[in-house]
Amino acid sequence: MTTIAIVGAGKGLGFEVAARFGREGFSIALIARNQARLDELAAALREHGYDAAGFAANVRDQDSLRHALELATEQLGPIEVLQYSPLPAKEYMRPVLETTAEDLVGPVEFSIYGSVTAVRQVLPGMRAIGHGTILFVNGASAVRPGARVTGTSVAFAGETAYAQLLHDAVRDEDVHVAQLIIPFGIDDGQPEHSGAAIAEQLWAIHSERGDFRTYAEPLPE
Repeated sequence: MTTIAIVGAGKGLGFEVAARFGREGFSIALIARNQARLDELAAALREHGYDAAGFAANVRDQDSLRHALELATEQLGPIEVLQYSPLPAKEYMRPVLETTAEDLVGPVEFSIYGSVTAVRQVLPGMRAIGHGTILFVNGASAVRPGARVTGTSVAFAGETAYAQLLHDAVRDEDVHVAQLIIPFGIDDGQPEHSGAAIAEQLWAIHSERGDFRTYAEPLPE
């Protein structure tokens, strides 16, 4: 049995993705900062019959992230799918004229250093089993910078560049790297914006292995 590791797992999209992949027989590694919340989420998934466990880590602490992914592999099995989707902090979203160099440290550590660390931890295992999927989940500022969300705009751009380069580098190894852009608020009341609907899109990206970038819906004009 192989594992999906969800970095940035929570009770919304994280839970829905976990359940969607769990229905397909995946074990589920939930990774976020709060172990108590992870334990509650894992328990809820186990009640549905899924094999799930939580592993606390801070994506800005590279050692803790590596350790969490290592433990997940040891306890649940090889990581076949990595989803990198931690929710950025509000302080990363300042207007451009109010943003200092110091303000960009957190977003860059969060979106770029964290994603690179996670990928480098799981990629050898994917190569060992002969296949894998790496999913990057971002908001619209990853492809359309927003003047009021400068930190995420800058950091998501770097994460996007890394993801695209990674896609090109490993596509001949049966490791599919993909990015899903979500230009709306998840669970905002519209059925197509629900966590379950997005989880279905992520499953399709994994199983169909199409283009690098998918839009959950077209960007507004």
